[in-house]
Amino acid sequence: MKDEDRKKIEEIIGGMQCPKNFKCAEGGFERLCAAEDTGLEGYLICLDEKPWACSFSLAFGQRHFCRCPLRVYLAKELKK
Repeated sequence: MKDEDRKKIEEIIGGMQCPKNFKCAEGGFERLCAAEDTGLEGYLICLDEKPWACSFSLAFGQRHFCRCPLRVYLAKELKK
């Protein structure tokens, strides 16, 4: 991972509260929740089995969208 990506991740983490205590960051982001980037700025489609259990989930129609700034950055910028 590039230094600029690390700095951006640290900036994102420093500016938010995570109800899951940033468990995704443990182990180098190898265990991320399932999500898909469809091009919506600031959102991903949440593919988790229980999306309603996440405070970053936004229900819209038959789908749930992820609004976690860290998860969105990882998907859109680092393709994780």
